[in-house]
Amino acid sequence: MGNGIGRLPCHAIPTVSKPTAMSRPPSPPFVIAVDGAAASGKGTLASRLASHFTLPYLDTGLLYRAVGQSVRDPGDAAAAAAAARRLDPSQLNDPALTTAAAGEAASRAAVHPEVRSALLDLQRRFAARPGGAVLDGRDIGTVIAPGASAKLYVDAALETRAERRWKQALARGEAVTLHALIEDLRRRDARDAGRADAPMMRAQDAVLLDTTELTIEAAFDEALRIVEQARSRWLRSQGRD
Repeated sequence: MGNGIGRLPCHAIPTVSKPTAMSRPPSPPFVIAVDGAAASGKGTLASRLASHFTLPYLDTGLLYRAVGQSVRDPGDAAAAAAAARRLDPSQLNDPALTTAAAGEAASRAAVHPEVRSALLDLQRRFAARPGGAVLDGRDIGTVIAPGASAKLYVDAALETRAERRWKQALARGEAVTLHALIEDLRRRDARDAGRADAPMMRAQDAVLLDTTELTIEAAFDEALRIVEQARSRWLRSQGRD
């Protein structure tokens, strides 16, 4: 599964106003948190869910890819953190961010707590949009939006994920072997899950969606079913069922 449609820019994020003492607190927004490993299909599913529910969508992985691409050495915490603080949303439209090299750079930059801290507020403000939002990443349901109304954790077998990335790379004309991508994803999984700050992990209340044997359409149908159930619970909690 590749990156889907419906990606919206993360600039111009509104500030959520605080209710006055006499006003009724606003209903919490309907937020869909989609987490999972690289090439699991979470980006495709998240963007399609955003399109289906007409919600703004933020692929948080692009933030880290942009940071990793903008420094000489993503392993340099100070340089990566400085790049994160000056991140321009226009950088997220760079086609180079979809390459395997950008993904590796993102994984290396994301291990730095300083980088994650610099990008934390931007992501949380996006999730707090009054109308709701869809975000995908590694720590959306655990750190960025732990109170999200719908949470999915998307996964697939390592070999299946590598084959998806291999086909995407071939379509872009990149010369890469399937074996190399398997090893690359294995390293990224270990790095993402093993970092001390906001590791990749399934939130306790997230629904697991294994896409190993599923087509794009079948995976989306299952994701939609999960989110529709969560949305029904959210509506009832707001007295709007």
